[in-house]
Parts: sequence; C-alpha cells; structure tokens
Amino acid sequence: MHKLKIIIYSLPLLMALAACSGNDNGTDNGGSNTVKNENGNKIAASAPADILRLEFPRVKGGTSQVIVHRTAQYGMTYALEWDHQKRAQRWTCFRIYKDNAVKNWSRYQWEGTSWGGDPFQPDPLVPLGEQPNVRGEFSGSYYPNSNSYYQRGHICASEDRVYSQEANEQTFYMTNMMPQVGNFNGGIWMKMEDRVRSLAKSVDTLYVCKGGTIDNGSQIVGRTKSGFIVPRYFFMALLGKNKQGYKALAFWAEHLNVDKSSDNLSNYIINISTLQQLTGIDFFCNLPDDVENHVESLSAESVKRAWGFQ
Repeated sequence: MHKLKIIIYSLPLLMALAACSGNDNGTDNGGSNTVKNENGNKIAASAPADILRLEFPRVKGGTSQVIVHRTAQYGMTYALEWDHQKRAQRWTCFRIYKDNAVKNWSRYQWEGTSWGGDPFQPDPLVPLGEQPNVRGEFSGSYYPNSNSYYQRGHICASEDRVYSQEANEQTFYMTNMMPQVGNFNGGIWMKMEDRVRSLAKSVDTLYVCKGGTIDNGSQIVGRTKSGFIVPRYFFMALLGKNKQGYKALAFWAEHLNVDKSSDNLSNYIINISTLQQLTGIDFFCNLPDDVENHVESLSAESVKRAWGFQ
C-alpha cells in the first residue's frame, strides 16, 4: 500500500469518497452501508466470472463477447469486449496496483528477440477474419483529407504491462489496437497514458477502462481500407481506491490529426456520468449503487480538484 498524506477535503469531495476497505478484492462492496446493485454485471454461461471485477463496465452482450488475457503469475492482464459484428473492441479494462506497477520488461527488449521488434500479432482468442491484418491495414489507410496514415494505437498501453514479457506481448494483440493517426497516438493520447500511470501512484488501486467510440455513426471518423471502424473519440474512465474511499474521473478526446500534446489535460476531464451519456457505456457498474452514484456524478471541477489537476 502507498503511504497516504492526511488531506482535509471540501464537502463536495467528501461526497465522492465513500469509505472502503483496503483490500484489492474486485467484488468488495466499497464499505457501503448497503449492497444494493441494480445495474451490476451478472454471471452467465457466456461470460467469465471476471466481469464482476470493479474495472469492468456493464457488458453489452448480443454480438459482443468478453475476452480475457492472463498470465499465470499475475492473473488478468486485461479484458476487452469484442463486437463480432462490428469487428472492433468497445473497451479494454484492467487495474494498476503496487504488485503489477513494476518494470521487469521493456518494449525495446523485443528488438533482441526472434520478433526483432514489436510483437504485433493476431489475438488467438478471436477469429482471425474479424481482426485487421497485422501489417498494411492501418498504415494503408488515411485520415480524411490528409496524407496521414493510421498507426496501431494501443488501448491497454504497452507501458502499463511491463511487469512480465508475457503480459507485455499480450498488449500487442490486434484486438487491443485501434486506428489512430500519429498526431493523436503520439500526442494527447500518449500524454493521457503517461498521466494515468502517474495517477496510479497516488492510490492503492487504479481501475481503468479505455476505448474508442464504435456504436454511434456520428462518433466515427470513417473506416480503414477493409472496413474497420476509426473512432472519432477516445476515452479513459478511471476509478481510484485508497483508504479514504473511491474517486473517479474521465478523459474524453476527439481523434484529430493535430498535435495536441501541449494541451492542459484538465481541458479533457469530464465526470463519469457525462462519459456514460456520450458513450452509452455503464462504467464501474459493479460498485454498490450509492457509491457509484457519488463518484460518478461529482462535477468536473470537483473531480479535477480531487485528482490534483489545475
């Protein structure tokens, strides 16, 4: 556990922090006085038990399937919801905490392996025909009205899974990639990823859910040459847990062919309730309803103060 400084919170912030236990049990009740949870995921034959973990949003079902990648030593690397009809992932979720926030592998070490570089490869748990080709699909497709091709943009970042070689390799599955133009992938998206790792150091456990918009036609930039969706927006939903309780925030960024890396990240912060309205995804649904309502409905300005943004 990280040592925590004693902080006096203003009343609005206290409303967002519900007392909780310090363990990392994804199905705990958050210290709530009730265990009422009307919108939580339910175990079904078609879904893994992992969907009860706190980082999971509400599963859509239908043509979508939850795919979980694991290692024997660390358990779940990340999970994603793959829509077989849309041939795209809707979100990826995972958690960061002390035991997996360690660096035992570097992305650059792949150069010294038989891969000779980044190990991009098909996901063995998803039909090959539903996945983009490892080479040429994104780089052979272009952002509208430009000569800028798409990169293979990680959703679960490679740098978030460097505690083992095996876990890092799993982040290079093509189901964990979405088409991102270079100015976005190497700009504001990377800046957000870096800040997520920094924020993880300020809490005992950080629950993360990330993705791009695939369900609303107005939130799609276009398609790659073989028809894979290019999201118009990308998002990150974060839930932090420590001895004082829970707090949450969301990043929402338009997928622009402009380098926005110098922007203040505070300008991209919204609360979880707003993100849910924008995406149609019910984040952190496994929290007790009272806790969920508190952490998700706090104003954006109060969210920024709770997480130390200026």
